[in-house]
Amino acid sequence: MGTDAGAAARARAAELVHAVVVQGRNLDTALASAELDSLSCRDQAFVKALSFGTLRVHARNACLLEELLPRPLRRRDRVVHALLSVGLHGLIDMSTADYAVVSATVAATAQLGRPQLRGLVNAVLRRYLREADALQAAVANRPAVRWQHPESLIDALREDWPDHWQAVLAAANRPPPMWLRINRRKSGRAAWLERWRAGGAAATLAETLPAAVRLDQPARVDDLPGFATGVCSVQDAAAQLAAELLEPADGMRVLDACAAPGGKTGHLLELADVQLTAVDQSAQRLKRVGDNLQRLELTAELRVGDLREPDDWWDGKLFDRILLDAPCSATGVLRRHPDIRFLRRTADFAEFAALQAALLDSVWPLLRPGGRLLYATCSVMRRENEAVIAGFLGTHPDARELPLGPRIPAGWQGPTPVGTQLLPGAGDTDGFYYALIQRD
Repeated sequence: MGTDAGAAARARAAELVHAVVVQGRNLDTALASAELDSLSCRDQAFVKALSFGTLRVHARNACLLEELLPRPLRRRDRVVHALLSVGLHGLIDMSTADYAVVSATVAATAQLGRPQLRGLVNAVLRRYLREADALQAAVANRPAVRWQHPESLIDALREDWPDHWQAVLAAANRPPPMWLRINRRKSGRAAWLERWRAGGAAATLAETLPAAVRLDQPARVDDLPGFATGVCSVQDAAAQLAAELLEPADGMRVLDACAAPGGKTGHLLELADVQLTAVDQSAQRLKRVGDNLQRLELTAELRVGDLREPDDWWDGKLFDRILLDAPCSATGVLRRHPDIRFLRRTADFAEFAALQAALLDSVWPLLRPGGRLLYATCSVMRRENEAVIAGFLGTHPDARELPLGPRIPAGWQGPTPVGTQLLPGAGDTDGFYYALIQRD
């Protein structure tokens, strides 16, 4: 990659990091609106890799920049702070030659409309190269450096998980594995695995999850046997538990609440011939559900609507099963979404909990007596999980929790008085919370 292309990629990555850290934007949203069309496919992939990689280590880089910068940058130049973080990521974590990283990062100042700061960027990066050991030692004991997360999030995890917070953070800093779900309507795992291994690749089965396969090395979906025809889907093993725990059966009416992007929707339909209604508040996100189902050659009734206003989308017929995959802080999937560590604030947990409780109250009357609701989040915060379920059970005498312990793989659970918490890293999965509730 030439200096010009490298500079352009680093400038775009700096804008994306700035969008997350300073503007509080979701990285996926920022990527969707980024002007990357002028870059080659290879350079676009490089921008994404730089963005994700820098966000994973930005907490460390911010501490280093406190030592390196002679004074804080002016507010209008804060994007150069993100550029310096991109540069430090290149120098510390990547195999690119130091001179190439420095040269391209300095050149990126012009791409950002800040050519007057090229001297500062050059001086900061070259000083890091001269004094790397001393600078690393100076910040080594800071929690944000050791754990690569903002201290506010570290404190929140330590409070909720005093015996497990270090393992949770360590898992968040490891690259996530690639898990697949094999569509049992179209193939058995053994048959799919034989096709995969025939190409010289390796994978591992999850013994307690009948559809789960973990690839030893991530792969492009286009290289997965049968992906285009719905034989397999990308889905973390912990997420695959949702449909299995709900136990849909032929002929049941099933509500998939907050359905997008549709991974669990497809899994439910793979397990049984059910009448499934998938609801999401976003028409754009619901389209992704439709696209996923089309690939799987499955059908469901897709409804755009607010779960808190069921009269706008519900036909009045009770459901046998409800999956409420509630909006949450996503603190269980930090390793897949490094932007989350900078987007979450302490106040967010209470706001999510209030929304989750409201959604539970809204969908509960739609469940028939004897029916089951599975509450799920990809959070590890107790306020969003066991506290929400305990409060719901305390105010709904017709609600009874059903045990999940025997159906959760051994060693995957964190201790909770209500529901089941899967901590990230256990079983090499993401962090999820599940509570199965029956209406009496």
